[in-house]
Amino acid sequence: MTDTTIAPAVATDPSRRARLAEFWYYFSENRGAVIGLWVFILLVVVALLAPLLAPHSPSAQYRDAVLVPPFWEAGGHASFLLGTDAVGRDMLSRLLYGTRYSLFIGVIVTTIALAGGIIIGVIAGYYRGWIDTVIMRIMDIILAFPSLLLALVLVAVLGPGLTNAMIAIALVLQPHFVRLTRAAVMAEKTRDYVTAAKVAGAGPLRLMFRTILPNCMGPLIVQATLSFSNAILDAAALGFLGMGAQPPTPEWGTMLAEAREFILRAWWVVTFPGLAILITVLAINLVGDGLRDALDPKLKRS
Repeated sequence: MTDTTIAPAVATDPSRRARLAEFWYYFSENRGAVIGLWVFILLVVVALLAPLLAPHSPSAQYRDAVLVPPFWEAGGHASFLLGTDAVGRDMLSRLLYGTRYSLFIGVIVTTIALAGGIIIGVIAGYYRGWIDTVIMRIMDIILAFPSLLLALVLVAVLGPGLTNAMIAIALVLQPHFVRLTRAAVMAEKTRDYVTAAKVAGAGPLRLMFRTILPNCMGPLIVQATLSFSNAILDAAALGFLGMGAQPPTPEWGTMLAEAREFILRAWWVVTFPGLAILITVLAINLVGDGLRDALDPKLKRS
């Protein structure tokens, strides 16, 4: 009697391993997402091991090796595999360290935007009324401005620099998380399990952050992945405009800004940072598409 009553319960409650296996099954069906994941893992490894992989210091200047081309071109040198920039710094070393800066920017910006957006969105979706109206009108005002333009204005007010650029980008990206969280909370708060928790005596904070929020994380994870790539792009754009990371920081956007006057005579100083931004953002977006396919029940094929 005991065995027959326990077995169905176990069968209807899949283990964590089974859920992970199901997630990986749907994620791996998207070949582009798997490729993007491996590229992203490689970027993380490069960022962590940059001091060991870089052949030179990113700020070391070799005045006798200014604008040396990559090693496969005439005039190239094996000591500088990807050439040097206008002041004799090794391009490969600066690109490797730039990976560390770009991923750091993406993690910090996404964490700030996600945390703030979740808190504000849960409050707006749960309480509704005038609180919801005020919050959403503010978010609408922020969304009415082009994101890069608003980030530029905020950095101009706060002052140029990497820290202020990350704060500005996080504020610009936050409305997307607020709107997603609010919509998900509004859909979940009327369900039976929330009503049961209310009857059991759960307070508002427990209902919002322990009962409702865990069931709203699917679209937020996908949005966080896409915001990660947007943060890297916006930081590179601000660096290119001179409002983000300041020289001699080996950040890819700043490297592009320093190299733009040499675009015709030294193609490598512009091409390699641009390719680094392209590959990183593309890989993260592919992972985001795979996460969407794996976490959205409507997209799962039976």
